[in-house]
Amino acid sequence: MTQLCHSPSRSRSPVRSKPGSPQHLPSQTHRTSLIPHVLPAPALVESVAGGAHFSGGGRPQSPEGNGNPHDSPKESPLGLKKRVSSPGPPPNRHSVHHRGHSGTWDGETEHLTERKKQVLKDLKELYGCKPTQEIFARSWRKDATFEDPLCIAVGYDEYAAQWYAMPKLFSHSETLRSRVMSCTHIPNRLVLFQTQEYTSRVFGRKKTIESIVTLDLDQEDKIMKMVDQWDGAALPARFGSGFLRKANSKLLPWIVGVPKQKK
Repeated sequence: MTQLCHSPSRSRSPVRSKPGSPQHLPSQTHRTSLIPHVLPAPALVESVAGGAHFSGGGRPQSPEGNGNPHDSPKESPLGLKKRVSSPGPPPNRHSVHHRGHSGTWDGETEHLTERKKQVLKDLKELYGCKPTQEIFARSWRKDATFEDPLCIAVGYDEYAAQWYAMPKLFSHSETLRSRVMSCTHIPNRLVLFQTQEYTSRVFGRKKTIESIVTLDLDQEDKIMKMVDQWDGAALPARFGSGFLRKANSKLLPWIVGVPKQKK
């Protein structure tokens, strides 16, 4: 049998090296790790950190949350706690209220001259399916132009036919909202916003149209050009649209009788 010899432990005492002799470096002893190589130590640490993340661990949080009173820990169906932050109150939104009703204009009317107020009053009568010769003689020039998505009417016979056709197409027309958006002197112009509700005479259906109306006035504050943009959209500009709009204006006076304007 092989005999096992145990050498007695020797006490280490500081050894003074003689001058000029080389110093001995301390030796290092390598020992094998007790953790098996199947799961290295770094992987073990990462797995523990991942488990702390899903279980609500990690950096400590106050019971009140991140300063939001709506923050509160909730428990998922799997038993894991997670913090859900509820959205705060919605931001304030400033909505524009058009307070004008039928027969009145809201906005800058208090700064308008009496002549311009009369133009707006006559225009409301026209949109209400109440055209008269007095309105055109008082507030429109004979060579005025009227444009909307359906027509380009030039002169009294053409633009008056558009208004005289309305009572034949609609049994009722009401201005729900109206507002003076701007009034300038150079150029002499009024920009209006209005919401009009039309009731069809044939089927009785109602149609609501919001539009931006631009009025260009002459020195006597008579309408020399009017543009009605439905829904604020630009007028049709595709190929052939201008021809059809002009043809509509030429044809309508033959269908709708237009009274001769008094001299």
